[in-house]
Amino acid sequence: MTTSGTYTIAVAGLGRRIATVIRNLTAAAPNMRIVAHADPAPTGLSMLEKRGIDAGRAFGDVAAMLRKTGPDLLMVGSPNHLHLEHIKAGLEAGVRVFTEKPVVRTEDETWELARLLRKHGQNAVLVGLVLRSAPLVAAVSKALQDKLGTLVSFEGNEHLHPEHGAFLMRDWRRHEMHGGSFLLDKCCHDFDLYRLFAGALPSRVASFGGRSIFTPENEALADRQHDGGKPAYTLWRGGWNAGESTFRSDADVADNQVVLIEYENGVRLSFHANSHAGILQRRWYFAGLNGALEADLVTNRLTFRDAIGVHPPEVQEFPASVEGHYGSDEQMGRDLAAHLLDGAPFPVRVHDAMVAGLTVMAADRAMREGTVVDCRPLWARLDEELGRG
Repeated sequence: MTTSGTYTIAVAGLGRRIATVIRNLTAAAPNMRIVAHADPAPTGLSMLEKRGIDAGRAFGDVAAMLRKTGPDLLMVGSPNHLHLEHIKAGLEAGVRVFTEKPVVRTEDETWELARLLRKHGQNAVLVGLVLRSAPLVAAVSKALQDKLGTLVSFEGNEHLHPEHGAFLMRDWRRHEMHGGSFLLDKCCHDFDLYRLFAGALPSRVASFGGRSIFTPENEALADRQHDGGKPAYTLWRGGWNAGESTFRSDADVADNQVVLIEYENGVRLSFHANSHAGILQRRWYFAGLNGALEADLVTNRLTFRDAIGVHPPEVQEFPASVEGHYGSDEQMGRDLAAHLLDGAPFPVRVHDAMVAGLTVMAADRAMREGTVVDCRPLWARLDEELGRG
């Protein structure tokens, strides 16, 4: 369905990811128009040009771009360390903002964003936590409510292809100063969903992880080749500020991590992420009093079985693939177009993104310090900064 209406968009940071969002947004509403972009090295520009999407006038400065074009929406696709600066520029120019995840990078940036939202209103910022738009997520939420009974515990994972992991060791995301942690940049939208599924805020978090794959000791792995002779660990090119080395990278982020969370209602989660996996997987397993539910995003299959096993498993399959975030990218484009042009609800609020980010930051702090982190002071501080106390 095509959404009707007219909307003008300026872009701060025209990378490949925001170009994908724009492509899906304009497919849902072709009469949306990109009027300008500001990016010294717009790696997503060619993606738009190949699809006949005009990226508008190029600017060297975000504030000047906003002053001269007066768009309806600012889309922020810059490296994560610039998100807060560009969100602030949009809000101070009186322009609504859509930003890619993670919304911000640190606890201090979270508090500053909260103060901005207190002034401008939480509706002024939208966040692309893309998995909220996955067809499978809606089915999981319904099954948790209708079938599972009381949720006791669940597990989640994300296991990346080694080429994906190698890319993270060369891309700008390899530095926490630019991207935040591995877990924040790659998995914050998973932790957003985990809070949604658990039905409560995290109360305490523990985590263990580090870099034990992409290290000089394992450099012999780089001698491997793909079918056809292409060298392994080189297929994905890095973006802005890319490095050349995979196993001697100057990265300071983890390449594998596990997390334990207990939520305020007593539900418990275990999570496992690895960036060098032979079997790709993004999977959730829920154990409830009435049965068990398994959601596999790679195969887009949902399986439920009653606890005693009286009935055969109930299986639902969804027509989507790993590309496009399991169908989420196209659906988020439709969700965003319907929200901006017709006022339909958007699946995620900026508050959700801030909670997800703080949860991951707590996990990273637990990993660094070897402690169990009490999350409750984070939620009290967030409410205070937002003026909700």
